[in-house]
Parts: sequence; structure tokens; C-alpha cells
Amino acid sequence: MNLIGKIRSSWMHLAAGLVMLTSLAACNSQSVSDSRAYMAIPPATLAKMKVLGTSPSARMLIRTYKKEAVFEVWKQKTDGRYALLKSFPMCRWSGQLGPKKVEGDRQVPEGFYTITQGQMNPHSHYYLSFNVGYPNAYDRAWGRTGSSIMVHGICSSAGCFSMTNKQIGEIYALAREAFAGGQKRIQMESFPFRMTAKNLAKYRLDPNMPFWKELKTGDEHFAATKTPPQVGVCGRKYVFDKKPADPTARLDASAPCPKLVEDPDLQGAVAEIKQANDRAVALLVAQGTPAVRDVYDDGGQNKVFAGRYNDVSRPDALVTGGIDVPVVGSKAPANALKDKPAALYAAYEAEQKAAQARRLAIAMAASAPPKAQQSGVTTVASSGSHANVGRGQPFYAHWFGLGAHKAAKPRLATYVPATPIPADVPLPPQRRTAARTKTTRNHANNQALLGHWPKAWPSVSSQARALYK
Repeated sequence: MNLIGKIRSSWMHLAAGLVMLTSLAACNSQSVSDSRAYMAIPPATLAKMKVLGTSPSARMLIRTYKKEAVFEVWKQKTDGRYALLKSFPMCRWSGQLGPKKVEGDRQVPEGFYTITQGQMNPHSHYYLSFNVGYPNAYDRAWGRTGSSIMVHGICSSAGCFSMTNKQIGEIYALAREAFAGGQKRIQMESFPFRMTAKNLAKYRLDPNMPFWKELKTGDEHFAATKTPPQVGVCGRKYVFDKKPADPTARLDASAPCPKLVEDPDLQGAVAEIKQANDRAVALLVAQGTPAVRDVYDDGGQNKVFAGRYNDVSRPDALVTGGIDVPVVGSKAPANALKDKPAALYAAYEAEQKAAQARRLAIAMAASAPPKAQQSGVTTVASSGSHANVGRGQPFYAHWFGLGAHKAAKPRLATYVPATPIPADVPLPPQRRTAARTKTTRNHANNQALLGHWPKAWPSVSSQARALYK
């Protein structure tokens, strides 16, 4: 073979070798990506399932709370009811409290959503992810826009529920095994905050409260049954565990609701829970709980990550967290407190002191001897004073009919804070997009996956393997 032939042969062998290496690299890249979707459920979580009386293949429910930055996974037990399996601290969410309305508003959606196997993404650039199903029928009925709202890894949010890579690996594995066990749809309930009486009293004058009360009804249905409610939409409203009286009728999200029926026992249980919640809220309001709005620079994160998670998007927006801004019906000039957070804090502290003084006045009035000719019917003046209290009874007994007297329940006046703060405090500017290079991200992901793949595969159920082939 002459010199030219030898050179040509060497180049051909080198080219073949490069092609082979490229093919192997592509296969390895594919298997690394696949390994994320097949990571094992941690032994501690499996042990918790055994204690609760559930299993990896049992049905699953997701509940999230933005203000508390908590992501909960519930599992169905053998008796059909659901139990809390694990609470994951949320690493990042963006925007403000309230529903998502338009594309680009950076809002994390609130409502009841459905996750199917087709929404799972094992090849996500954000380690692993799944689509929550926004917009749903309710959102579309209100003309809301947006897409690709995900639960994903990498602690960066632009309208998504962002977890750490380790967290999303476990959450993904739990959903994978539930789908393998036969579950077709996983319900995801997204709340602005936990629907406690304290929060409902605190945010009672927030413009989103009518919508939040709809979500509260769904929460009450879950509290009554410990099972995910059947969710429908008609008349641009959520309806829970109800169906049309006419079997041939169908719910239309934009059309008026037809006549609906529901189980009377469930209806009674939910009504009892609602009555107790409403009573607790009314008592907190009467005691002087100030009405506020929460204003964020750009969302928040669970406090367990504060100051120690370096991969978070826009850490400067998380320094102060949400600011409680008092809500009043004031005629103060609009934007009077723009860009003055110190003034907001001072106003809130003044409001707290005023509320404490009112509570003290109420307590003193309750312990004072009753005046002659008292009717025994208690009313609350607009100033917050409490002049007429029945003999030997706590002041709240007459309000809710808890005492021996059968006097009429009083009308509670709306609490009006004394400090004039405008309700339309401007929202902060949109956050800057946090950039992270693809090379850095892939390197971090590959490093995190080393050692997981060989250990994970044997513990993955054969049904789950079949789903992703």
C-alpha cells in the first residue's frame, strides 16, 4: 500500500472510531436522562407508607400552599381515605398571592388541576418535570391565558412550582408508581395559603377573596371526606361533589349551572365544617384582626432554604418576603407610600397597637358591672367598643348564641383600621430572568446522577418500566 493509501485508511479508521464514540455518547446520554425517571422511592418514604397502610401503587393526591411554600403528597389507604405521606418545602414560587390570569404575569396558578401520564416529562431541562394542566376549564371560562406551568427541579420560578432536584426526583417517582398502579389522573389542589380561620380573617378584604372562598369550599369537602372532591365547573364557578339532576345534562364552564344534586350526608358534613369556620372567622374579626394584603417583590420560598440554597433564582427578591399591607377604605392619595417599605411597616405596627388597645377595652367592658335596663342583646359599634354584655357571660357568648339567653345574634360591624393606608399599593416590578448555561446545568445534573442509576433500576416496578418504554 502506497503512502496515500495508508493515510486514507488511517483517516477512515479514525472516522469510524469517532462515529462509534458519538453513538455511545448518545446512548449514554439517553440512559442518564431515563435514569432520572426511574429513581427509587427512598426507603424512609416506603417505611412511612407501610405505617400509614398504603403502598407505592396506591392512588395519589397533591396539595400545595403558596404563602407557606409547602408541597404535600397524600396517598390513599386501604380504607379509601387519604393520608398525608410527605410535606416538601417548596424551593421557589414567583409572583403574588392570587390566580394566574395572563401569559407572562409570573403568577403561580391557584385552583384544581389534573395531571395525567402524558404530562410527565422525563427529559426535562429542569432535571424532571410535569405539567400541572393550566389553564383548566375554570381558567378558560374566565379568559385566562398561559401555558407550560410545571412542577420541576432547579430552584428557579417564572410561574412554576420549583423544587430541588432531589425533591422532584422523589415526587416524580411517587407519581410514576401511582400511574403504574392504575391511576389515570392525579388531582393537584393549589391554594394561596392554608384555609385557616386566621388567614381567612386576615385576607378578608383582599380582592381575590371571592375566588378564594370557592377554593375554600373544595377544601371543606376534602376535610369532610379525606378524599379528593369531584370537581366540576359551570357558570364560571367551581362545584364540588355535585352532578346534574338530569342524567343527560352536562356541565358547561361558561353556561349557567343546571339543577345540581349532591349526597345529603356529605352536604350536612360540609355545612357543619363551614359553619364552624365562619364562626371562628367572625370571632377573630370582632376581636380586632386587621385586614391586610400581602405584597411580595417576586414570590417566596420555604424558610428552610433561607440563606443556604445557592441555586435559587433572584435571591434579592426573597430578602424581606411578603409585607402585610393594611387595607382600608381611605381617601388617601394613590401611591402615597410607593417605594417606602419602612412606612408600610410603621403603619402596620401602629395598626397592631390600635387593635391591641381595642381588645383591652373590650376585655375591660366585659368585666364591668352591667348597667340598669340592659336588654341583654349585644351590639358592636363601628368604633370597635363593646358596651352591652350579659351578666356573668363572656362577651362573645351573645354574638354566637353560646350562653343561656336566647337573645338575637348581633350584627357585627365591619372592622375598619384607623391608619389610612391606600388599598392600591403598587406591585413590585417583574423579576429579571435568571440565566443558567446549558453546560453548567448538564454538568450538575450528570454529577448528581452518578451512582443513582444502578441502584434505582432494581427497585422500580415492572409496570412503571413498561410505561416509559
